[in-house]
Amino acid sequence: MNTLKDQFLLDPSITFLNHGSFGACPRPVFETYQYWQRELEHQPVEFLKRRAAELLAKSRERLASYLGVESEEVVYFTNPTSAINMVAKNMVYHESQKNNNHIIPELRKGDEILATDHEYGAMDRTWRFICKQSGARYINHPIHLPVRSTKDIIESIWERVTDRTRILFVSHITSPTALTFPVSEICQKARRAGILTIIDGAHAPGQIALNLKEVGADIYTGACHKWLCAPKGSAFLYVRKELQEGFDPLVVSWGYESAQPSYSRFIDYHEWQGTRDLAAFLSVPSAIDFQLQNDWQKIRKDCHTLGSETRSRIDSITGLEPICPDDWFHQMFSTRLAKEIEIDLLERNLYEKFHIEVPIISWNDQNMIRVSFQGYNGKKDADLLLEALKYSLGKF
Repeated sequence: MNTLKDQFLLDPSITFLNHGSFGACPRPVFETYQYWQRELEHQPVEFLKRRAAELLAKSRERLASYLGVESEEVVYFTNPTSAINMVAKNMVYHESQKNNNHIIPELRKGDEILATDHEYGAMDRTWRFICKQSGARYINHPIHLPVRSTKDIIESIWERVTDRTRILFVSHITSPTALTFPVSEICQKARRAGILTIIDGAHAPGQIALNLKEVGADIYTGACHKWLCAPKGSAFLYVRKELQEGFDPLVVSWGYESAQPSYSRFIDYHEWQGTRDLAAFLSVPSAIDFQLQNDWQKIRKDCHTLGSETRSRIDSITGLEPICPDDWFHQMFSTRLAKEIEIDLLERNLYEKFHIEVPIISWNDQNMIRVSFQGYNGKKDADLLLEALKYSLGKF
């Protein structure tokens, strides 16, 4: 497996196996990012007042094409957490609520938001916060490991759907367990039942081929700064056109009551948030180009092959059962570690003694290691991880 290690800015003394947390940006993409920062500083008024709207529109068009949707259906956010906060805070019912047509759910006491127990911690916290305000219930339905089939997951989720279920919130690729959930099937079933679907796709763009029309979600958020390898602070929110009028901005700025409204109130409301650095958003097309130029379909395939081999080798050391078949993960996998392991000590030992950056986590009282392989990784990285694990696990 040939690597692109020299194309990234990562510290060469570190074996970086944690792309899933914050991503990593290739040199040419980062250079584009710095170019846009310099353009802003060269003439800030010209850039922000006269150029920004058109530049953002072009970048958004490129991203939308990559996602298989129209440009007015997506808007940039700095991260998926901010995007979901905007969505969720618009769903708290108030007596003065303007959305009398109920285009989007207006959460009230007794309503239910159904999720799984594989969701990202910041998202869980967001929904619990919203439920305190609205009186709704946030339910983390357990999806037990190991997973066996798509049918089992869909049936398990639907066992918990009730006549109070207003929203289905599900990760496309889960953060703690790195499983790819059958979101298209879930969205289709929810649409037929009149339940709104919100998909957390933070780990999907760049790690898998993604067409949001085929996914069929009502609302979808994804990170560009993770597997698409764009600069930090670039993410997007997709909302079906029929629902867009129901969302007020998280940050009220000049796009609200705009003196020069564009063709899309959705874009006006959510794109402009006052003075901020737009360089990460404007660099997303460069990230897309970088992957196209480097045969990213092959990179993904090679990373998955390396991941499958590495997971099998780790499981041989631990003697523990894998949490899923190989085709349930892509470039990132999680696998079990023994319960007696002190996870903080193991993670620190791997980093300080072996210079390996990899997360060791506890999820549902199960210890796990989550390994990410990206285009800059190769078999030497996997071999070093195995050597380090054999040494470190021998201490427990």
